[in-house]
Amino acid sequence: MSKKIVVFGPGPQFKGGIANYTTSLAKALDKLGAEVHIVSWTHQYPSIIPRDFIDRSSKKNLLEGTNIKVQYITNYNNPLSWISTVNTIKKINADIIIFQWAIAIQGLPMGYIANKLKRESKAEILFDLHVVAQKEGSMVDRVMLQYALSKPHSFIVHSLKTFDELKKILPQSNYVLIENNSKRPDHKALTANNKQQVIKLYHPVYDMFRSDPDFNKEKVKKELGLRKNVFLFFGFIRQYKGLHNVIKSFAKLTKERDDVSLLIVGESFWNTLDSKKLSTKIKKKLFELIKKIVIRKSDDENNYRPLELIGQLGIKDRVVVVNRYVGNEEVGKYFQVADCNVLFYLVATPSGVESIAYNFNLPSVATKVGHFPETIKHGYTGYLAEPEDIDSMHGVMKEFLRNPIPCQRVEEQAKNMSWENYAKAILSD
Repeated sequence: MSKKIVVFGPGPQFKGGIANYTTSLAKALDKLGAEVHIVSWTHQYPSIIPRDFIDRSSKKNLLEGTNIKVQYITNYNNPLSWISTVNTIKKINADIIIFQWAIAIQGLPMGYIANKLKRESKAEILFDLHVVAQKEGSMVDRVMLQYALSKPHSFIVHSLKTFDELKKILPQSNYVLIENNSKRPDHKALTANNKQQVIKLYHPVYDMFRSDPDFNKEKVKKELGLRKNVFLFFGFIRQYKGLHNVIKSFAKLTKERDDVSLLIVGESFWNTLDSKKLSTKIKKKLFELIKKIVIRKSDDENNYRPLELIGQLGIKDRVVVVNRYVGNEEVGKYFQVADCNVLFYLVATPSGVESIAYNFNLPSVATKVGHFPETIKHGYTGYLAEPEDIDSMHGVMKEFLRNPIPCQRVEEQAKNMSWENYAKAILSD
Protein backbone atom coordinates (compact mmCIF):
# COMPACT_ATOMS: atom_id res chain seq x y z
CA MET A 1 0.00 0.00 0.00
CA SER A 2 1.44 3.38 -1.03
CA LYS A 3 2.19 5.96 1.62
CA LYS A 4 0.35 9.25 1.87
CA ILE A 5 2.69 12.21 2.05
CA VAL A 6 1.94 15.87 2.68
CA VAL A 7 4.61 18.39 1.69
CA PHE A 8 3.91 21.70 3.43
CA GLY A 9 5.63 24.68 1.85
CA PRO A 10 5.27 27.32 -0.86
CA GLY A 11 3.53 25.81 -3.89
CA PRO A 12 4.62 26.24 -7.50
CA GLN A 13 2.91 29.63 -7.87
CA PHE A 14 5.63 31.22 -5.68
CA LYS A 15 9.08 32.53 -6.60
CA GLY A 16 12.32 31.19 -5.28
CA GLY A 17 14.31 28.15 -4.32
CA ILE A 18 12.03 26.84 -1.57
CA ALA A 19 9.05 26.78 -3.93
CA ASN A 20 11.14 24.94 -6.54
CA TYR A 21 12.32 22.56 -3.84
CA THR A 22 8.78 21.84 -2.58
CA THR A 23 7.65 21.05 -6.12
CA SER A 24 10.66 18.86 -6.94
CA LEU A 25 10.37 16.89 -3.68
CA ALA A 26 6.66 16.27 -4.30
CA LYS A 27 7.38 15.07 -7.84
CA ALA A 28 10.12 12.71 -6.65
CA LEU A 29 7.82 11.15 -4.05
CA ASP A 30 5.05 10.88 -6.66
CA LYS A 31 7.38 8.98 -9.01
CA LEU A 32 8.04 6.44 -6.26
CA GLY A 33 4.32 5.71 -6.07
CA ALA A 34 3.38 7.72 -2.98
CA GLU A 35 0.10 9.64 -2.81
CA VAL A 36 1.40 13.20 -2.56
CA HIS A 37 -0.34 16.40 -1.50
CA ILE A 38 1.21 19.87 -1.46
CA VAL A 39 -0.40 22.09 1.17
CA SER A 40 0.78 25.61 0.52
CA TRP A 41 0.78 29.07 1.90
CA THR A 42 -1.35 31.74 0.30
CA HIS A 43 0.72 34.38 2.11
CA GLN A 44 4.07 33.29 3.58
CA TYR A 45 4.90 36.43 5.56
CA PRO A 46 3.34 39.37 7.41
CA SER A 47 1.37 41.49 4.95
CA ILE A 48 3.47 44.58 5.68
CA ILE A 49 6.52 43.09 3.95
CA PRO A 50 6.94 45.17 0.77
CA ARG A 51 7.63 42.43 -1.76
CA ASP A 52 5.79 40.44 -4.43
CA PHE A 53 6.42 36.72 -3.80
CA ILE A 54 4.32 35.34 -6.69
CA ASP A 55 6.06 33.95 -9.79
CA ARG A 56 4.44 35.87 -12.63
CA SER A 57 7.10 34.93 -15.22
CA SER A 58 7.07 31.13 -15.49
CA LYS A 59 4.44 29.68 -17.81
CA LYS A 60 4.84 25.90 -17.66
CA ASN A 61 2.79 23.81 -15.23
CA LEU A 62 5.52 22.04 -13.28
CA LEU A 63 3.10 19.41 -11.95
CA GLU A 64 1.79 18.38 -15.35
CA GLY A 65 1.78 14.61 -15.77
CA THR A 66 1.77 13.91 -12.02
CA ASN A 67 -0.95 12.86 -9.59
CA ILE A 68 0.03 15.55 -7.06
CA LYS A 69 -2.80 17.54 -5.51
CA VAL A 70 -2.14 21.16 -4.47
CA GLN A 71 -4.15 23.25 -2.03
CA TYR A 72 -3.33 26.87 -1.18
CA ILE A 73 -4.67 27.43 2.34
CA THR A 74 -2.29 28.91 4.88
CA ASN A 75 -2.29 32.69 5.31
CA TYR A 76 0.39 33.89 7.70
CA ASN A 77 -1.83 36.83 8.65
CA ASN A 78 -4.99 34.82 9.36
CA PRO A 79 -4.83 32.35 12.29
CA LEU A 80 -8.17 30.88 11.22
CA SER A 81 -6.41 29.60 8.10
CA TRP A 82 -3.90 27.80 10.35
CA ILE A 83 -6.82 25.85 11.82
CA SER A 84 -8.13 25.14 8.31
CA THR A 85 -4.66 23.87 7.37
CA VAL A 86 -4.66 21.44 10.30
CA ASN A 87 -8.13 20.17 9.44
CA THR A 88 -7.28 19.74 5.76
CA ILE A 89 -4.13 17.75 6.49
CA LYS A 90 -5.92 15.61 9.07
CA LYS A 91 -8.51 14.63 6.43
CA ILE A 92 -5.72 13.45 4.12
CA ASN A 93 -4.68 11.01 6.86
CA ALA A 94 -1.02 11.23 5.89
CA ASP A 95 1.76 8.90 6.99
CA ILE A 96 4.45 11.61 6.77
CA ILE A 97 4.11 15.41 6.81
CA ILE A 98 7.24 17.20 5.57
CA PHE A 99 7.45 20.87 6.54
CA GLN A 100 9.81 23.11 4.58
CA TRP A 101 11.62 25.26 7.16
CA ALA A 102 13.69 28.21 5.94
CA ILE A 103 13.04 31.26 8.12
CA ALA A 104 12.31 31.89 11.79
CA ILE A 105 9.56 34.42 11.14
CA GLN A 106 7.30 31.53 10.06
CA GLY A 107 7.80 29.84 13.42
CA LEU A 108 4.46 30.82 14.94
CA PRO A 109 2.09 29.42 12.28
CA MET A 110 4.30 26.44 11.45
CA GLY A 111 4.85 25.60 15.10
CA TYR A 112 1.11 25.78 15.77
CA ILE A 113 0.23 23.61 12.77
CA ALA A 114 2.96 21.04 13.47
CA ASN A 115 2.04 20.81 17.16
CA LYS A 116 -1.67 20.25 16.46
CA LEU A 117 -0.92 17.58 13.86
CA LYS A 118 1.56 15.89 16.16
CA ARG A 119 -1.17 15.56 18.77
CA GLU A 120 -4.14 14.86 16.51
CA SER A 121 -2.81 12.69 13.66
CA LYS A 122 -0.87 9.47 13.22
CA ALA A 123 1.67 11.11 10.89
CA GLU A 124 5.39 11.49 11.41
CA ILE A 125 6.09 15.24 11.58
CA LEU A 126 9.33 15.90 9.73
CA PHE A 127 11.00 19.33 9.39
CA ASP A 128 13.24 19.70 6.33
CA LEU A 129 15.73 22.32 7.54
CA HIS A 130 17.10 24.55 4.80
CA VAL A 131 18.54 26.83 7.46
CA VAL A 132 18.51 27.19 11.24
CA ALA A 133 20.62 30.25 12.04
CA GLN A 134 19.11 33.16 10.14
CA LYS A 135 21.10 35.10 7.60
CA GLU A 136 19.57 38.33 8.93
CA GLY A 137 19.11 38.05 12.66
CA SER A 138 16.40 39.54 14.86
CA MET A 139 15.64 39.61 18.55
CA VAL A 140 12.67 37.26 18.15
CA ASP A 141 14.43 34.64 16.03
CA ARG A 142 15.59 32.44 18.89
CA VAL A 143 12.14 32.42 20.48
CA MET A 144 10.49 31.40 17.20
CA LEU A 145 13.17 28.79 16.49
CA GLN A 146 12.84 27.17 19.90
CA TYR A 147 9.05 27.18 19.68
CA ALA A 148 8.72 25.68 16.20
CA LEU A 149 11.70 23.33 16.16
CA SER A 150 10.55 21.66 19.37
CA LYS A 151 7.46 20.28 17.57
CA PRO A 152 8.57 17.70 14.96
CA HIS A 153 9.38 14.04 15.49
CA SER A 154 12.29 14.12 13.01
CA PHE A 155 14.51 16.46 10.99
CA ILE A 156 16.30 16.52 7.65
CA VAL A 157 19.51 18.57 7.38
CA HIS A 158 21.56 19.20 4.25
CA SER A 159 24.87 19.85 5.99
CA LEU A 160 26.63 19.11 9.26
CA LYS A 161 26.74 22.86 9.89
CA THR A 162 22.93 22.93 9.98
CA PHE A 163 22.95 19.99 12.41
CA ASP A 164 25.35 21.89 14.69
CA GLU A 165 23.05 24.92 14.60
CA LEU A 166 20.07 22.73 15.52
CA LYS A 167 21.96 21.36 18.54
CA LYS A 168 22.70 24.90 19.71
CA ILE A 169 19.04 25.92 19.50
CA LEU A 170 17.75 22.79 21.27
CA PRO A 171 20.76 21.47 23.23
CA GLN A 172 18.63 19.36 25.55
CA SER A 173 17.37 17.11 22.74
CA ASN A 174 18.81 13.63 22.24
CA TYR A 175 19.53 13.28 18.52
CA VAL A 176 20.27 10.20 16.44
CA LEU A 177 22.13 11.14 13.24
CA ILE A 178 21.31 9.03 10.16
CA GLU A 179 23.83 9.40 7.32
CA ASN A 180 24.71 7.94 3.93
CA ASN A 181 21.14 6.93 3.03
CA SER A 182 21.08 4.39 5.84
CA LYS A 183 17.74 2.77 6.66
CA ARG A 184 16.16 5.02 9.24
CA PRO A 185 14.60 3.66 12.44
CA ASP A 186 10.94 3.89 13.39
CA HIS A 187 10.34 7.40 14.72
CA LYS A 188 7.78 6.05 17.20
CA ALA A 189 10.38 3.87 18.91
CA LEU A 190 12.79 6.79 19.09
CA THR A 191 10.11 9.14 20.44
CA ALA A 192 9.26 6.59 23.14
CA ASN A 193 12.90 6.80 24.23
CA ASN A 194 12.98 10.63 24.04
CA LYS A 195 15.15 10.58 20.93
CA GLN A 196 14.84 12.38 17.59
CA GLN A 197 16.32 11.27 14.32
CA VAL A 198 18.19 13.74 12.15
CA ILE A 199 18.55 12.53 8.56
CA LYS A 200 21.64 14.05 6.96
CA LEU A 201 21.07 14.30 3.20
CA TYR A 202 22.27 16.54 0.35
CA HIS A 203 20.46 19.29 -1.55
CA PRO A 204 19.33 17.36 -4.65
CA VAL A 205 19.99 18.52 -8.19
CA TYR A 206 16.94 20.28 -9.60
CA ASP A 207 15.33 18.26 -12.36
CA MET A 208 12.89 20.93 -13.51
CA PHE A 209 15.50 22.48 -15.81
CA ARG A 210 16.78 20.85 -18.98
CA SER A 211 19.83 21.51 -21.13
CA ASP A 212 18.99 22.38 -24.72
CA PRO A 213 21.08 20.07 -26.95
CA ASP A 214 20.76 22.59 -29.78
CA PHE A 215 21.89 25.54 -27.66
CA ASN A 216 24.32 27.74 -29.60
CA LYS A 217 26.59 29.09 -26.89
CA GLU A 218 28.65 31.37 -29.11
CA LYS A 219 25.56 32.87 -30.71
CA VAL A 220 23.99 33.70 -27.33
CA LYS A 221 27.27 35.14 -26.05
CA LYS A 222 27.30 37.46 -29.03
CA GLU A 223 23.64 38.43 -28.52
CA LEU A 224 24.25 39.28 -24.87
CA GLY A 225 27.56 41.03 -25.51
CA LEU A 226 29.63 38.52 -23.54
CA ARG A 227 33.31 37.76 -23.98
CA LYS A 228 35.04 34.38 -24.20
CA ASN A 229 34.99 33.39 -20.50
CA VAL A 230 31.72 34.01 -18.62
CA PHE A 231 31.32 34.03 -14.84
CA LEU A 232 27.68 33.81 -13.69
CA PHE A 233 26.01 35.23 -10.58
CA PHE A 234 22.43 33.96 -10.49
CA GLY A 235 19.52 34.42 -8.10
CA PHE A 236 17.95 36.96 -5.79
CA ILE A 237 20.27 39.85 -5.01
CA ARG A 238 20.68 39.62 -1.25
CA GLN A 239 23.52 40.92 0.90
CA TYR A 240 24.44 37.49 2.29
CA LYS A 241 25.07 36.24 -1.27
CA GLY A 242 28.02 38.62 -1.57
CA LEU A 243 27.42 40.11 -5.02
CA HIS A 244 29.45 43.15 -3.92
CA ASN A 245 32.45 40.85 -3.44
CA VAL A 246 31.81 39.11 -6.77
CA ILE A 247 31.93 42.47 -8.55
CA LYS A 248 35.04 43.65 -6.68
CA SER A 249 37.00 40.45 -7.29
CA PHE A 250 35.91 40.37 -10.93
CA ALA A 251 37.03 43.99 -11.34
CA LYS A 252 40.54 42.91 -10.27
CA LEU A 253 40.43 40.15 -12.86
CA THR A 254 39.58 42.59 -15.66
CA LYS A 255 42.88 44.39 -15.06
CA GLU A 256 44.69 41.20 -16.05
CA ARG A 257 42.38 39.65 -18.65
CA ASP A 258 40.41 41.20 -21.49
CA ASP A 259 38.54 37.99 -22.35
CA VAL A 260 36.23 37.80 -19.32
CA SER A 261 32.63 38.82 -18.65
CA LEU A 262 30.43 38.79 -15.57
CA LEU A 263 26.78 37.90 -16.14
CA ILE A 264 24.48 38.93 -13.29
CA VAL A 265 20.96 37.48 -13.48
CA GLY A 266 18.58 38.16 -10.63
CA GLU A 267 15.92 40.27 -9.04
CA SER A 268 16.79 42.91 -6.44
CA PHE A 269 14.96 41.30 -3.53
CA TRP A 270 13.34 44.42 -2.05
CA ASN A 271 12.43 46.19 -5.30
CA THR A 272 9.50 44.19 -6.70
CA LEU A 273 6.54 46.47 -5.98
CA ASP A 274 5.53 49.71 -7.69
CA SER A 275 7.22 52.34 -5.53
CA LYS A 276 4.72 54.99 -6.67
CA LYS A 277 1.72 53.20 -5.16
CA LEU A 278 0.45 54.47 -1.80
CA SER A 279 0.12 50.89 -0.51
CA THR A 280 3.80 50.24 -1.28
CA LYS A 281 4.86 53.45 0.47
CA ILE A 282 2.84 52.53 3.58
CA LYS A 283 4.24 48.99 3.65
CA LYS A 284 7.79 50.26 3.34
CA LYS A 285 7.36 52.76 6.16
CA LEU A 286 5.85 50.18 8.50
CA PHE A 287 8.46 47.58 7.54
CA GLU A 288 11.31 50.01 8.17
CA LEU A 289 9.89 50.85 11.59
CA ILE A 290 9.65 47.19 12.60
CA LYS A 291 13.13 46.42 11.25
CA LYS A 292 14.60 49.14 13.45
CA ILE A 293 13.06 47.43 16.46
CA VAL A 294 13.86 43.77 15.78
CA ILE A 295 16.74 43.59 13.25
CA ARG A 296 20.35 44.47 13.94
CA LYS A 297 21.44 47.54 11.98
CA SER A 298 24.30 45.57 10.40
CA ASP A 299 21.77 43.11 8.93
CA ASP A 300 19.52 45.74 7.35
CA GLU A 301 19.59 45.41 3.55
CA ASN A 302 17.72 48.63 2.85
CA ASN A 303 20.79 50.37 1.44
CA TYR A 304 22.34 47.34 -0.26
CA ARG A 305 22.91 48.37 -3.88
CA PRO A 306 25.84 46.31 -5.21
CA LEU A 307 25.02 47.01 -8.87
CA GLU A 308 26.20 50.60 -8.36
CA LEU A 309 29.74 49.21 -7.99
CA ILE A 310 29.80 48.33 -11.69
CA GLY A 311 29.92 51.97 -12.72
CA GLN A 312 32.10 53.01 -9.79
CA LEU A 313 34.75 50.42 -10.72
CA GLY A 314 34.61 51.26 -14.43
CA ILE A 315 33.65 47.78 -15.67
CA LYS A 316 30.34 48.46 -17.42
CA ASP A 317 31.71 47.05 -20.67
CA ARG A 318 32.54 43.75 -18.95
CA VAL A 319 29.29 43.17 -17.02
CA VAL A 320 25.87 42.18 -18.37
CA VAL A 321 22.97 42.60 -15.93
CA VAL A 322 19.52 41.02 -16.19
CA ASN A 323 17.97 42.68 -13.13
CA ARG A 324 14.61 40.90 -12.93
CA TYR A 325 13.07 37.59 -11.93
CA VAL A 326 13.55 35.16 -14.80
CA GLY A 327 10.97 32.45 -15.38
CA ASN A 328 11.85 28.76 -15.27
CA GLU A 329 11.83 28.61 -19.06
CA GLU A 330 14.72 31.11 -19.23
CA VAL A 331 16.99 29.63 -16.59
CA GLY A 332 18.80 27.21 -18.89
CA LYS A 333 19.90 29.98 -21.26
CA TYR A 334 22.01 31.69 -18.60
CA PHE A 335 23.57 28.54 -17.14
CA GLN A 336 24.39 27.15 -20.57
CA VAL A 337 26.04 30.35 -21.78
CA ALA A 338 28.22 30.55 -18.65
CA ASP A 339 31.53 28.82 -17.98
CA CYS A 340 31.58 29.13 -14.20
CA ASN A 341 29.04 29.68 -11.42
CA VAL A 342 30.10 32.16 -8.69
CA LEU A 343 28.98 31.65 -5.06
CA PHE A 344 30.97 34.14 -2.99
CA TYR A 345 28.47 34.03 -0.12
CA LEU A 346 29.07 35.61 3.28
CA VAL A 347 27.14 32.80 4.98
CA ALA A 348 25.58 29.78 3.34
CA THR A 349 23.12 27.00 3.73
CA PRO A 350 22.62 24.43 0.97
CA SER A 351 22.24 26.52 -2.15
CA GLY A 352 19.54 26.14 -4.76
CA VAL A 353 21.76 28.01 -7.23
CA GLU A 354 24.54 25.47 -6.71
CA SER A 355 21.98 22.72 -7.33
CA ILE A 356 20.86 24.35 -10.58
CA ALA A 357 24.50 24.60 -11.68
CA TYR A 358 24.91 20.84 -11.14
CA ASN A 359 21.87 20.35 -13.36
CA PHE A 360 23.86 21.92 -16.22
CA ASN A 361 27.21 20.35 -15.22
CA LEU A 362 28.52 23.85 -14.53
CA PRO A 363 31.49 24.13 -12.14
CA SER A 364 31.43 26.63 -9.27
CA VAL A 365 33.83 28.87 -7.41
CA ALA A 366 32.64 29.56 -3.88
CA THR A 367 33.69 30.78 -0.47
CA LYS A 368 34.58 28.41 2.38
CA VAL A 369 31.33 29.00 4.24
CA GLY A 370 28.40 26.81 5.22
CA HIS A 371 28.16 23.56 3.32
CA PHE A 372 30.30 24.53 0.30
CA PRO A 373 33.42 22.75 1.63
CA GLU A 374 31.25 19.60 1.90
CA THR A 375 29.93 19.73 -1.68
CA ILE A 376 32.75 21.38 -3.66
CA LYS A 377 36.06 19.54 -3.77
CA HIS A 378 38.73 22.20 -4.22
CA GLY A 379 40.56 21.76 -7.50
CA TYR A 380 38.36 18.86 -8.60
CA THR A 381 34.73 20.00 -8.88
CA GLY A 382 35.38 23.70 -8.26
CA TYR A 383 37.52 26.15 -6.29
CA LEU A 384 37.10 27.54 -2.78
CA ALA A 385 38.12 31.03 -1.61
CA GLU A 386 38.44 32.59 1.81
CA PRO A 387 35.29 34.53 2.75
CA GLU A 388 35.44 38.33 2.69
CA ASP A 389 38.89 38.15 1.06
CA ILE A 390 38.85 39.85 -2.33
CA ASP A 391 42.38 38.71 -3.17
CA SER A 392 41.44 35.08 -2.47
CA MET A 393 38.24 35.34 -4.52
CA HIS A 394 40.10 36.97 -7.38
CA GLY A 395 42.68 34.19 -7.06
CA VAL A 396 40.18 31.33 -7.52
CA MET A 397 38.58 33.05 -10.51
CA LYS A 398 42.03 33.34 -12.07
CA GLU A 399 42.82 29.72 -11.16
CA PHE A 400 39.62 28.57 -12.85
CA LEU A 401 40.74 30.26 -16.07
CA ARG A 402 44.20 28.64 -15.82
CA ASN A 403 42.85 25.21 -14.88
CA PRO A 404 39.18 24.85 -15.91
CA ILE A 405 37.15 22.14 -14.21
CA PRO A 406 36.02 19.42 -16.66
CA CYS A 407 32.23 19.23 -16.82
CA GLN A 408 32.43 15.43 -16.50
CA ARG A 409 33.57 15.80 -12.88
CA VAL A 410 30.54 17.94 -12.06
CA GLU A 411 28.32 15.41 -13.79
CA GLU A 412 29.77 12.65 -11.56
CA GLN A 413 28.88 14.68 -8.47
CA ALA A 414 25.37 15.36 -9.74
CA LYS A 415 24.63 11.66 -10.26
CA ASN A 416 25.02 11.08 -6.52
CA MET A 417 22.54 13.85 -5.67
CA SER A 418 19.34 12.72 -7.39
CA TRP A 419 15.83 13.47 -6.17
CA GLU A 420 14.99 9.79 -6.46
CA ASN A 421 17.64 8.79 -3.93
CA TYR A 422 16.60 11.67 -1.68
CA ALA A 423 12.93 10.63 -1.73
CA LYS A 424 13.86 6.99 -1.08
CA ALA A 425 15.78 8.04 2.02
CA ILE A 426 12.69 9.78 3.39
CA LEU A 427 10.40 6.82 2.68
CA SER A 428 12.86 4.31 4.13
CA ASP A 429 11.64 3.19 7.54
